[in-house]
Amino acid sequence: MMRLLPGFARPAFTGPVLAASGLALLLAGCTVGPNYHRPSVPDAPAWKENAVPPPNPPNGTWVHAEPSDQVLRGEWWEMYGDPQLNALEDKIAVSNQTLRAAMDQYLQVREQLQVARSQYYPTLAAGPSIERTRESLNQPNTVKSVTKYQYTTFSLAGQAQWQPDFWGQVRRTVEQARAGAQASAAQLANVELSLRAELATDYFELRGLDLQKQLLDNTVVSYEEYLKLTQIRFRGGVATEADVAEAQTQLEQTRAQDIDVGVARAQYEHAIATLIGVPASTFTLPPLPLAGQVPQIPVGMPSQLLERRPDIASAERQVDAANAQIGIAISAYYPNISLTGTGGMLSGQPGTWIQGPSEMWSLGGSAIELLFDAGRRHALTRQARDAYDMQVANYRQSVLNAFQEVEDNLAALRILDQESGVQQAAVDAARRSLQISTSRYKGGVTTYLEVLTAQTVQLSNQRTQADIESRQFVASVQLILALGGGWDTSQLPKL
Repeated sequence: MMRLLPGFARPAFTGPVLAASGLALLLAGCTVGPNYHRPSVPDAPAWKENAVPPPNPPNGTWVHAEPSDQVLRGEWWEMYGDPQLNALEDKIAVSNQTLRAAMDQYLQVREQLQVARSQYYPTLAAGPSIERTRESLNQPNTVKSVTKYQYTTFSLAGQAQWQPDFWGQVRRTVEQARAGAQASAAQLANVELSLRAELATDYFELRGLDLQKQLLDNTVVSYEEYLKLTQIRFRGGVATEADVAEAQTQLEQTRAQDIDVGVARAQYEHAIATLIGVPASTFTLPPLPLAGQVPQIPVGMPSQLLERRPDIASAERQVDAANAQIGIAISAYYPNISLTGTGGMLSGQPGTWIQGPSEMWSLGGSAIELLFDAGRRHALTRQARDAYDMQVANYRQSVLNAFQEVEDNLAALRILDQESGVQQAAVDAARRSLQISTSRYKGGVTTYLEVLTAQTVQLSNQRTQADIESRQFVASVQLILALGGGWDTSQLPKL
């Protein structure tokens, strides 16, 4: 018998209150397993390559950024001011089959979240049944005087079954599904960003080849004039037949180079057709030499990169999903509790099927604890923890890779900018050298070999300069890709 201390009165309805409190506590349950915290990652106070801005060259490749330009926009390709590139990029979201497949994959993963949430609720089933039964007269305990061993049963019953989430297994499953769906959404964004960057890269490579083609076309015209000059001088007796042969060789060799550019250009054109979802045989881009300036890309701070890269966001969400899996594995150590209920009408005659006396119901519950599994649950829990550690390592590595990619392309833009200025000086020097050699040849001071050498040097330097311009545009696209293309984690679905 419970005894009360002096000064304390016995509370009313102690038994029902304690029972209700215990039931509420039982239904609330608990969530086993570790709660998720974002893992720490390496960080940097500033970009190494962006610590000192590159000098603005004479040709004005870099421009000073306005305050509104400090944020990378979502439609980043418009920074280049190329209407044809804008039109091609608009077709990516509509026609690209790789992006459509990634979207369908995300939708599949998102539906898994609804599947997981459905486990919060009981399952209900109902329906009528009619059953004709014949019992054996030779079965044990059969009453021989009973001749009615065949009968019909009419029933209309419903059944409910529920496994309350006492240990948080369903909550962890929902948490895992939500993180998985968000990871898939980030992967979708990364696929779109990669495709758009690939399209822009192919486009600028193609326009760079158009620039090379224009340069070679002009050079062919110039070499044709040189060939005419040597032929005239040969007929006048002031040049040798070797001069004519050398000029002819230089011309035909340049024509061959001019034609060869078409191979790579056709391949880039076909790649662009595939990216925008049309057959390569039906797509053509008219020649348009690369022009314009490389825009300055706002890079922000290294700490912002974690929120701006969809691949990093996907890796972080996968860590969350792996953490939830640990809780799911731990919940297997606790009893599996089920509640069931059945109710309806049961009768042997159709006329009394839906009547009060035909009512029947049952309620029940069970709790099953696994006592021995030869270490299976322990192994699954360790496996889940190992998978979590693996995802953490992948997440941290993805951050390091992102830092490297940004620094690589910042360095590429800085160095190419310096190289472009020096190379332009080399082109100007080669052009002056050819002018001097041509004058000397016309004056009979030197042989055509000197002109030939100057021509080769000038063409080589001009093609190198054109290649540097293409690489600058490509490096700027790769920098935008490394920065996340204007995406951020606020675009992840709130599921």
